[in-house]
Amino acid sequence: MDDLRHPSANITTNSIPNKIPVLPIVDTNLFPKMVLPLVLIQKEAIELIDEAMAGNRMLGLLLSKRSDLGSKHRADDLHRIGTVAMILKMSKMEDEKAQLLIQGLNRFKVVKFLQGKQYMQAEIEVMESKNTGRHKENRALMANIVEQYEKVVALSPGLPSEMGHMIKSLQEPNVLADMVASTINAPVKEKQKVLELLDVNLRLKKVTRLVNDQLEILEMGSKIQNQVKEDMDKRQREYYLRQQLKAIKEELGETEDERVEIREYQTQIEEKDLPGESRKEAERELQRLSRMHPSSSEYVVASTYLDWLTSLPWHEKSKDRLDIKEARRVLNQDHYGLKKPKKRILEYLAVRKLKKDSKGPILCFSGPPGTGKTSLGRSIAKALGREFVRIALGGVRDEAEIRGHRRTYVGALPGRIIQRLRQAGKKNPVFMLDEIDKVYSSYHGDPSSALLEVLDPEQNFSFTDHYLDVPFDLSDVMFLTTANVLHTIPPPLRDRMEVLELNGYTEDEKLKIATRYLIPRQREANGLLANQIRFTKGSVKKIITGYTREAGLRNLERQIGAICRGVASKVAEEEATSLVIRQDNIKDYLGPVQNMPDLGLRINTPGVVVGLAWTPFGGEILFIEAVSMRGNRGLTLTGQLGDVMKESASTALSFIRANFEKLKVEETFFENHDIHIHVPEGSIPKDGPSAGVTMLTALVSLILGKRVKSRMAMSGEITLRGEVLPVGGIKEKVIAAHRAGIKTLILPLWNKKDIEDVPAHIKDNMAFFFTDKMEDVLSKAIDI
Repeated sequence: MDDLRHPSANITTNSIPNKIPVLPIVDTNLFPKMVLPLVLIQKEAIELIDEAMAGNRMLGLLLSKRSDLGSKHRADDLHRIGTVAMILKMSKMEDEKAQLLIQGLNRFKVVKFLQGKQYMQAEIEVMESKNTGRHKENRALMANIVEQYEKVVALSPGLPSEMGHMIKSLQEPNVLADMVASTINAPVKEKQKVLELLDVNLRLKKVTRLVNDQLEILEMGSKIQNQVKEDMDKRQREYYLRQQLKAIKEELGETEDERVEIREYQTQIEEKDLPGESRKEAERELQRLSRMHPSSSEYVVASTYLDWLTSLPWHEKSKDRLDIKEARRVLNQDHYGLKKPKKRILEYLAVRKLKKDSKGPILCFSGPPGTGKTSLGRSIAKALGREFVRIALGGVRDEAEIRGHRRTYVGALPGRIIQRLRQAGKKNPVFMLDEIDKVYSSYHGDPSSALLEVLDPEQNFSFTDHYLDVPFDLSDVMFLTTANVLHTIPPPLRDRMEVLELNGYTEDEKLKIATRYLIPRQREANGLLANQIRFTKGSVKKIITGYTREAGLRNLERQIGAICRGVASKVAEEEATSLVIRQDNIKDYLGPVQNMPDLGLRINTPGVVVGLAWTPFGGEILFIEAVSMRGNRGLTLTGQLGDVMKESASTALSFIRANFEKLKVEETFFENHDIHIHVPEGSIPKDGPSAGVTMLTALVSLILGKRVKSRMAMSGEITLRGEVLPVGGIKEKVIAAHRAGIKTLILPLWNKKDIEDVPAHIKDNMAFFFTDKMEDVLSKAIDI
């Protein structure tokens, strides 16, 4: 049955009743002025339509929050804002379905839902659009929407081109916004948000965002479609050309399948005698390569992989020089001192001589900069007759630096371990991992974890690089590592290495090293002959004490180089033919003395004590200064001290206050005096417990008004009971004290064993006092 009656021409807001039947809709929206076709199958919905057609033809459409119409909707399932619609046309079909064509009239809001019918009814309130007066902004938004919508129409096959012209003719901003929102392919929930916006300005802005999103999606889809079409055309063209090329070669008689390059790879695989798994992988890759066209990108990837496989030293080894006397001579010739590392290398050679298949040690040279860690590695390689390779690990954050990238990545390469072995050309080089304490983890992975396999003799016989993806035997490699400090190395990694400490050099050692190695090297580097420059022994000593302050030798060599350059310029300008560098003319090249001589003499007032500190660059002396003044604010600490050092000062003060009678301190002193402790060189952060003894001695010296004995220094941690606990870095601290002119050292009793590592000539020139009681320290330092 068809009903073709039309609604009245003009429907006003007042003509919309306040009670209307409600029809839930799913996956679609209806905006005012828009037309929507519907098909109804539910009996309740058809009953609703029948009653509406018998009356004023009006009904309310509300979007369902559910995605199905299978069961009856409840009030909670529906949005509260919808569109009042007029039925333009209705027809019923034989299968008890009804087809509708409806037109939106106005927005409405549900006041409450009504009972009494099989279908839903509601009391409603008609909602009018609000124009807030932003006419210029609205016009601008409308113009932008029209422009973008025309682009959407051009890219959308489902939208007729006439829609763009129709949009241009609309002058009412609310109608424009509703029509665009109704026709674009946006999510139903987003369209519902547009329907619920009464403010025309906000509605235009929302529609602008929806149009822009839709346009961006359409443009991206168009771009993808064009790329796919281009790729298809390119493949078809390449296939056609290859078929032509194949036909031409057949006509010319060029039917040889194997190319020269393939045969070369096959020969290299045979000659290299690759291990089983590596050989299988190489032959498999070679078969793939033979089926590829040379212009293919995959061909380049496969050939590069075969280049790496066939260029690695799978079996090539350097023959070890097992002459222990010759090795000792080489080590002594290149380096002065360093007895422990040299002894360990000679022990390895002895074991290697007795047991040919012994595994190489993994040594870690730990010490301040400039102590010869890296150059010692070169000397070890020279003594063994092996190749030397080195990689710097400082700042490495990516695990792929060690293990390499997988071949799926563009531009993938093996890790540095495999790269350096290829460079060495031997599978048993001396391999130095420099600055292993400066490896850091990041979101790229943890390089230190990758090194666990490399530095473990029980695992590295089958090290697998991600790029090669086949095992490579590293068990013949002699790995050496260097570090300035050990505490930054992860414990599992540190556990795999044998640590040999290279401590700072003494003044006498620096003098001999400068004379034997540094001066000749700098003289040659600056183009001077032996008779054109000569250093006196006193001048070298002055450079060491007055112009350098380091545990290593880099700055010393730098200063010697500066003098050599000054002499070279005079010789080049023919101002002199030869020069002797003496103590009195060093300042002509290096300027005034930079270091204060004999720092131990600065203790000349009560409250000043010399302490000892350990740094990654060697030992240092530091001064603890204490003063008192009238007041009752307590203890003040300055000098950029860390928390542990501040706690040491508080512990020292508490010990004195608890033992004031035994220490002969006036009980009222702390009530009337403020105490200020300062550690000079305030720009340098300082921390650690080893200054506890020094701080307590400084406070007692200040309170009693007694000076600490001259040329005396001390180090040790204290407790509230007055015990002196052991500390670290004793050798470096003793060397620093000797360099500063200290003659007497007070150290914890438990550190007595550490003095064995101190050079004999330093021990002979200094007096050591060991104790575990603070009372003994004070008795020795200030005679209380």
